[in-house]
Amino acid sequence: MTDRPKALVTGASRGVGAAVARALAPTHDVLLGGRDEVALAALAAELPGSRPWPVELTRVSAADVEGVERLDVLVHSAGISVLGRIADQGADVWRRTMEVNVIAVAELTRLLLPALRRAGGHVVCVNSGAGQRANPVWASYAASKFALKAFADALRLEEPALRVTTVYPGRIATDMQRGVRAFEGGAFEPEKYLEPETVARAVLAAVMAGPDAHLTELTLRPRGGPVN
Repeated sequence: MTDRPKALVTGASRGVGAAVARALAPTHDVLLGGRDEVALAALAAELPGSRPWPVELTRVSAADVEGVERLDVLVHSAGISVLGRIADQGADVWRRTMEVNVIAVAELTRLLLPALRRAGGHVVCVNSGAGQRANPVWASYAASKFALKAFADALRLEEPALRVTTVYPGRIATDMQRGVRAFEGGAFEPEKYLEPETVARAVLAAVMAGPDAHLTELTLRPRGGPVN
């Protein structure tokens, strides 16, 4: 890694995370967080100045962030969604969803706070439209995203030297959305959804805003596509 600004992106092996890594790579050295080591290595080969950071986020520890002394940008993009009616989802689904979407985010941020403070850094939480409105069969996922909003809001107040941005995208043309549409019994129509690169550009806009600006929340919806 060089003396350029440093970024860490979770969920970087595919989808929005990979798009965010590509968007940041021209100006930042990027740690590519994720579990798929083959995909991370391929992306690192594509992006000079980046390197894989293979990790299981639900078991992240101080040893995993050892050597990260200064961090300018932390993007939380990893997440899971398990849809179903409240009557059909047991505690295991709720625990797993909260563990990945909220607790892992909080713990990784906590471990990296010293590095973020040294840089006067920026934390970006890729949330969801479900973090603004809960719909049927989305209860566990929406609850995790509402909790993620609360985490970001509290972090922003507790760490005034940092910038903290929550991005609320609508439906995105990713593998996760393909699974959602299969559950809903509908066709996967990527032309009606946001492109991962569009979400990445929103993240980049927040990160590259002038030092006097703090973009706290950004909402994106597909133009002419579904609202939720």
